[in-house]
Amino acid sequence: MKPVRVHPDAEAESDGAFEYLWDQSQSAALGFDAELRDAFSRLRSAPKMYAQYLHGTRRILLDRYPYFVVFRELPRKIEIIAIAHCKRRPGYWKGRI
Repeated sequence: MKPVRVHPDAEAESDGAFEYLWDQSQSAALGFDAELRDAFSRLRSAPKMYAQYLHGTRRILLDRYPYFVVFRELPRKIEIIAIAHCKRRPGYWKGRI
């Protein structure tokens, strides 16, 4: 399996979502974190399994939260480009590629 590198802006997005959820419900925030970790594990195991998305990326949707992970597979690693909300600013992250 290839190592996963998380773009600093994607990490900030994840942290922001976690903090927002924490203010609403600690259990929701912990659930989000667990689901995000599971998504990273699944995409690391089989990155080509997930649908092609914009600008040569792929994405994996979270099951219980309105977020998806935008990533691309490179020869030596998998790069997480964004942890994006499903209803906000589509494609805003394309400058990170």
